[in-house]
Amino acid sequence: NEKVVLIENEFGQIGIDGSFLKEAGVEIKEINSGCICCSLVGDFEKSLKEVISTYNPERIIIEPSGVGKLSDIVNAVKKIHDEDLHINILCTVVDGAKAKLHFNNFGEFFKNQVETASSIVVAKVDKISEEKLAQTVEIIKDVNDNASIITTNISELNGNDLLEFLEEKTTLSHLIEEVEHEHHHEHDEECCCHEHHHEHDEHCCCHEHHHDHHHHDADEVFTSWGLETVKSISKEELSSFLDNLSTGDYGLILRSKGILKASDNDLWYYFDYVSGDYEIRLGNPSYTGRFVVIGSELHTHKIEELFYKG
Repeated sequence: NEKVVLIENEFGQIGIDGSFLKEAGVEIKEINSGCICCSLVGDFEKSLKEVISTYNPERIIIEPSGVGKLSDIVNAVKKIHDEDLHINILCTVVDGAKAKLHFNNFGEFFKNQVETASSIVVAKVDKISEEKLAQTVEIIKDVNDNASIITTNISELNGNDLLEFLEEKTTLSHLIEEVEHEHHHEHDEECCCHEHHHEHDEHCCCHEHHHDHHHHDADEVFTSWGLETVKSISKEELSSFLDNLSTGDYGLILRSKGILKASDNDLWYYFDYVSGDYEIRLGNPSYTGRFVVIGSELHTHKIEELFYKG
């Protein structure tokens, strides 16, 4: 329900995508003067300004093909001084089956696309093993450790969910913030903490929340830690993992929350853990598996090892 313009660069067979999109009622301003990185200097800026003045779109999608440098497109857009124009999504697609091959053969272009992107979609995940997918994610993270990596087959995601993932509204850092916020409010219900009063009982754990560790008096240090993963898990394995968290072998774990692909179900497992008690429920696919843990003196390497090895 948005007014969208697609600017597309065809490399090779000109206009094939265009004919499909026009049949669907999508208006295209085609740039046919070869590789888009050659067109950026003149054609691209002129075309973009023309598109804005002619169509006044709410959203512009630029599809440069795999031979364009994403950084060149970013720089070209930034040169256009229009207060209503801002870059919303920087997404690239990596072939899950051929990431290593493409990295070795198209190093400069591959690296530029991946390191400039804020969101990365792994394609063909339904055609590769979980181990191969994990290797592809590692290749991507070696180049860009900050991007949201979508490892779920995108045909399993609806449009609204995919848009949220691409706009980075549901990343691991957002999940950490959400859990920290929930944890803070849980303890606000148990006691009221004020800046100048430190007479807390043993049930009160009020403190400032940050992504790393944070201090509340000298004797309390709390840590927030999270992990993204492509590993699928059964309900039995997840229950065992959560039961182990409460043993004390992994630190004092106060809160955990996660979304993981089910290995024994077509849906995904969503779980909440609070001081030894937990709930597991089924939900729709997410962009990738992830969970976060909040606690004191966490042994994060042991938690990660427990998760992967069981």
